[in-house]
Amino acid sequence: MTTVIRQDDLIDSVADALQFISYYHPADFIRAVHGAYQREANPAAKDAMAQILINSRMCAMGHRPICQDTGIVTVFLRVGMQVQWAGDLSVTDMVNEGVRRAYGHPDNVLRASILDDPDGARKNTGDNTPAVIHYELVPGDTVEVHVAAKGGGSEAKSKFAMLNPSDSVVDWVLQVVPQMGAGWCPPGMLGIGIGGTAEKAMLLAKEALLDPIDIHDLAERGAANRAEQLRLELMQKVNALGIGAQGLGGLTTVLDVKVKDYPTHAANKAVALIPNCAATRHTHFTLTGAGPALQQPPRLEDWPEIVWEVGDSVRRVNLDTVTAEDVKTWQPGETLLLSGTMLTGRDAAHKKMVDLLAKGESLPVDLSGRFIYYVGPVDPVRDEVVGPAGPTTATRMDKFTRTMLEQTGLLGMIGKAERGQAAIEAIRDNASVYLMAVGGAAYLVAQAIKSARVVGFPELGMEAIYEFGVEDMPVTVAVSSDGESVHRTGPQTWQAKIEQGVVELQ
Repeated sequence: MTTVIRQDDLIDSVADALQFISYYHPADFIRAVHGAYQREANPAAKDAMAQILINSRMCAMGHRPICQDTGIVTVFLRVGMQVQWAGDLSVTDMVNEGVRRAYGHPDNVLRASILDDPDGARKNTGDNTPAVIHYELVPGDTVEVHVAAKGGGSEAKSKFAMLNPSDSVVDWVLQVVPQMGAGWCPPGMLGIGIGGTAEKAMLLAKEALLDPIDIHDLAERGAANRAEQLRLELMQKVNALGIGAQGLGGLTTVLDVKVKDYPTHAANKAVALIPNCAATRHTHFTLTGAGPALQQPPRLEDWPEIVWEVGDSVRRVNLDTVTAEDVKTWQPGETLLLSGTMLTGRDAAHKKMVDLLAKGESLPVDLSGRFIYYVGPVDPVRDEVVGPAGPTTATRMDKFTRTMLEQTGLLGMIGKAERGQAAIEAIRDNASVYLMAVGGAAYLVAQAIKSARVVGFPELGMEAIYEFGVEDMPVTVAVSSDGESVHRTGPQTWQAKIEQGVVELQ
């Protein structure tokens, strides 16, 4: 029997799904993070997970994005061969129209991050289209759709290798996960694809991330095949690396490991790894011809009520009066509450500033003695000063760091995840500092921002230079003025504790 599906049903369902996942974490993810939070022994990692959980509850209540990076949209469609479409658009155009409507929704504007001409002009398309779309034709008379929005920080950490047939997948994963750093915002999931060809392995890894978190159920019932054996082995061994939440060291780096495999050529063993971050966003729906398939809101009771407490050891910092001598007293791992004014700037703004400095031209704003926050915020709605404004991955700014510190008088930087060796050396040589905000807590961070105005490069849109006025913005000293990095010492310490049996993985 033929099923007729109207194009508006797919458009409306995609738009609704993308709005839904922008502010609702999957319930299984919240349960998993809360469980990890309760087990965590490292106070810094526990604090990071507290901020993630608080942010998630706030987003569910306020219907605003979990993360300022509202992602590149990936859609998987399983189209029944007895389906007939009613409308004049291609299915690809229907999906993209759904994306367009979702990202431009006036009550919850989502950040447009997609750039056309990726190796050239890199011009923002303005509406987050086009999506990445995968189709499968299957028997039946329905259309099953999985929708995901993948942040750039976690996508950037994707890995692929063509192993020899005798090589160990486990050894390869344990080699590459530490190389990924913390830019993918752990704790999250690892999707692993094995077999097929190069592109098939990558697709398997991405599809694996759509499955629910069920690793503890698997551990209880036991593995039934090689893929499930790998899941259990990798879950234990990756967490034993001690990387921890936000790379600060701890007991939980991954909440689940997903493995999908496919037959392959005798000479090959293609292996792909794709992480999902703390802003895990995906859902699915099925079109039957009865109209759009809209998401059902979860119960707010499913979110734990976590309170973030300011401890006695927290240092309050006035960004408008802080000095280089003050910065030298800040200790690695110390929590600060920032108030005053800071500047923002990420990839495009840094490139423009470095180019201006190379030409001997002045910058649009004086950076001397200031702090710069690596962020591209979501546009505000209603009475907001700014939309969700969490940090972006700091390592992308590493190549600009020495120039910025030595030629502008910049005092410090704020971002997420670790810094590379070149940036750490530049920070040490200039007695500067790098502070880390929690990735995946963008709405929570935005509550500390009390004013925002564009002060440079307005043509860059969300990548323009803003001046933020902040009040009690929580950050961690990640690289101190003498060059000590908590993203190195933290995982080393906790890996040793796990190996020595001082703490136990669960």
